[in-house]
Amino acid sequence: MANTAPGVRPANPHFSSGPCAKRPGWSLQALKDAALGRSHRAKIGKQKLKRAIELTREVLEVPADYKIGIVPASDTGAVEMAMWSMLGARPVTLLAWESFGEGWVTDAEKQLKLKDITVLKAPYGEIADLSKVDPSHDVVFTWNGTTSGVRVPNANWIAADRQGLTICDATSAAFAQPLDFAKLDVVTFSWQKALGGEAAHGMLILSPRAVERLETYKPAWPLPKIFRMTKGGKLNEGIFEGETINTPSMLCVEDYLDTLNWAKSAGGLKALIARADANTRALSDWVAKTPWIDHLAKDPATRSNTSVCLKIVDPAVASLSTEAQWAFAKDLVAILEKEGVAYDIANHRDAVPGIRIWCGATIERSDVEALTHWLDWAYAKAKESLAKAA
Repeated sequence: MANTAPGVRPANPHFSSGPCAKRPGWSLQALKDAALGRSHRAKIGKQKLKRAIELTREVLEVPADYKIGIVPASDTGAVEMAMWSMLGARPVTLLAWESFGEGWVTDAEKQLKLKDITVLKAPYGEIADLSKVDPSHDVVFTWNGTTSGVRVPNANWIAADRQGLTICDATSAAFAQPLDFAKLDVVTFSWQKALGGEAAHGMLILSPRAVERLETYKPAWPLPKIFRMTKGGKLNEGIFEGETINTPSMLCVEDYLDTLNWAKSAGGLKALIARADANTRALSDWVAKTPWIDHLAKDPATRSNTSVCLKIVDPAVASLSTEAQWAFAKDLVAILEKEGVAYDIANHRDAVPGIRIWCGATIERSDVEALTHWLDWAYAKAKESLAKAA
């Protein structure tokens, strides 16, 4: 039987896990009021930056006594600011079950050269043993592992009366998964993930406990200018009122404001989570009835609803060498890209061979459903090529 291409294409083929799809209905017209050619320190610039902070608090449901700042260098910059400014005051535990968590381990061990470190790791598809986290330690972890599709199931493993700080990289969890702020002292994310904003800008959210650490602890190493959050031993409040450390792109700020306003109009955080959950259910329903594919995340309780990572389990492919499996996965992805139905869906280079579908709130469920038919079609095409090459 001929492998006939599906009749319905995803209206939006952007399933990349970062930068992610723009909000439904987005166009360049949404940026017409951007304060281009204006200083970010002018009245209009400050107003827009402050509004971005206010809307972030409202949509993400951040507690009133937490500080929110716009910082340079995306989520990475935000995590680095927290680690370099706060770690070293007490022992630290780092959790790693994918590449970004591994990156924070490298920073702590090889760059900061911290001595009292505990590292809890798990292979791709699994999660570290959260019960082993010592509440007297500072803890650094990713809420949602973007490159493994594994997330923490909740924050129950974090002690309410902890002595250490929790530093949470939430970049692919924010606006898609409920974050328990009472258990989190530092929360970071970037604009280009769950709301499909533009790259290079990070968000840093600090609890009162995190602010206290900044004001009472001075690290042993020098801090670059863009990491400095205090002046004269006190928090630089301006950073958390829109007075950024370095120059932000006002075009990107306008885009972030647009997507926050869309998120608010869509029903806020609860609605955003529901959209991501619905997208993930549509994909998981297809996985459940498709013999050649499976979730990389083994436990359904820890499966992401944003960066859904999948592995090819068909013995004809799974029995190949890792190199050959990657070649097959890339062939599958290339077929879909050539057809214009899905872009940038290969698993991260540090993960296992397979595909990764972004299911966050800016994706429409109908597009996920349409994509599943194309995945089956492209897989059959890739298998044909594999057979010919054998």
